[in-house]
Amino acid sequence: MKNFLIILYILSSVSAVHSGTAAVPASAATPATTTIMVFGDSLSAGYGLSQDAGWVSLLKKRLQTQSPVHLINNSISGETAVGGRNRIEEALKIHRPDIVIIELGGNDGLRGASIESIRDNLEAIIEACQRNKATVLLAGMQLPPNYGIAYTQKFQDIYPQLAKRHRLKLVPFLLDGFGDKREFFQSDGIHPNADAQQRIVENVWKVLRTMLKSQQEVAHGGT
Repeated sequence: MKNFLIILYILSSVSAVHSGTAAVPASAATPATTTIMVFGDSLSAGYGLSQDAGWVSLLKKRLQTQSPVHLINNSISGETAVGGRNRIEEALKIHRPDIVIIELGGNDGLRGASIESIRDNLEAIIEACQRNKATVLLAGMQLPPNYGIAYTQKFQDIYPQLAKRHRLKLVPFLLDGFGDKREFFQSDGIHPNADAQQRIVENVWKVLRTMLKSQQEVAHGGT
């Protein structure tokens, strides 16, 4: 009787394969989605721009060809590093991102906050992401020269220092290539205009594309 049941099981399995009804592993049937969360301030929230003109929206359109990738913009105009520190845990719990693009600290610097507080709050955000198994892409910022050489240099150094300490991917300067060109900014001289947004996408994409490739390789077992 036992041998009969074994033979029957084998025959039913073979029949399922030939009829095309054999079960397909979930990982093969539905590729794992990579979720990216942008966690930033007005530069990422699209301040002063139409809804679809901001760099995050433009990046989202590019990622539509990188299926399956899901992009969430969790940026708030006026956000500071301490504000981000206070809300990061809830954002991670709700969205469960695989990659977090942290774009914060600029408002702290413009307000003359202490370098130590900016660094500590950014580091707390980074560590929260890492505890939740999210890979971090840190976007570096710089301040106008009128804040003084010593302060602006120390502020700029925060980002590569944190990237090195926590082994993060880094965009050295989010506004690289146009940060000193007035024609790429709105009337306030702080927020990039619509013409600058694609440049920001390219600065981020240089680093993000390698991260996505690594994520996809892991999802496919390194093949």
